[in-house]
Amino acid sequence: MFSHVTIGSNDVGRAKAFYDALLQPLGLVRHMDYPNAVGYGPAGGRPQLWVLSPLDKNAASVGNGITIGLEAPDRGAVDAAHKAALTAGGTDEGAPGLRAHYHPNYYGGYLRDLDGNKICVVCHRKP
Repeated sequence: MFSHVTIGSNDVGRAKAFYDALLQPLGLVRHMDYPNAVGYGPAGGRPQLWVLSPLDKNAASVGNGITIGLEAPDRGAVDAAHKAALTAGGTDEGAPGLRAHYHPNYYGGYLRDLDGNKICVVCHRKP
């Protein structure tokens, strides 16, 4: 349904290391790399997740109510991505675990990136 998603950053250089760590367990790789932007997507695919300095030259800010949901292939990848993100400087917003109030197989972990953007890494599959 989506072509791409962009996430604003005030320090793209720092954000690259964070997103490299977060996205590696999910099988997503860096496709494009510019001084003020970096694009990630599936290996062999195209960049669909962009981290960039806002084009209007204003500071990046967190959108209230916005969460970027990244799908993981399995629950182990959710755990690995969440741990990698915290090690890379992110902050915990909810440890990985089953959240059956969403649906019986919703296994997700929540965190914030270095600029405060909320990210959910989730697996919807049965274990």
